[in-house]
Amino acid sequence: MAVRISKTLLVAAIGLLALVIVINNLTDYNANFKYIQHVLSMDTVFPDSQLTWRAIASPGLQKAFYGVIIATETTIAVLCLAGAVRLAQAVPSRGIDFDQAKTLALYGLTLAFLFWFVGFMVVAGEWFTMWQSVDWNGQQPAFRFIGCVGFVLLYLSQSDRDVNP
Repeated sequence: MAVRISKTLLVAAIGLLALVIVINNLTDYNANFKYIQHVLSMDTVFPDSQLTWRAIASPGLQKAFYGVIIATETTIAVLCLAGAVRLAQAVPSRGIDFDQAKTLALYGLTLAFLFWFVGFMVVAGEWFTMWQSVDWNGQQPAFRFIGCVGFVLLYLSQSDRDVNP
């Protein structure tokens, strides 16, 4: 029972993290949008970079990117929080039923892992060479999110079929 409660709470914690990030992005839109602008426009990368042809300077496209980011974070929050509710309802159930209740949470955690890994490490970090920016490098925070989400994803993925309620 303790393991199931632990898994449920950790999924809820990731959902809460994503929800707070969404709230921050919406309530302090311009401050967080500046980050997106600098990364996409590549205006703070090394001056001699040969990769600035990838830059996106269009404010419309930058806002579209930011909209996709906020929508993805919202989806992560909804999936993880709804998944935590479903897990909480299944805590007293048989192991096979608890395992089957993991679906929404697994989708949410997988999306979160992909979002922060692909979105921030691959696309922002490497494609837009965010790593070259002293002021706008978000790879360390993204890596912390990837680590936390990855841990919860692995932990939740362990079968509960052999565990009695």
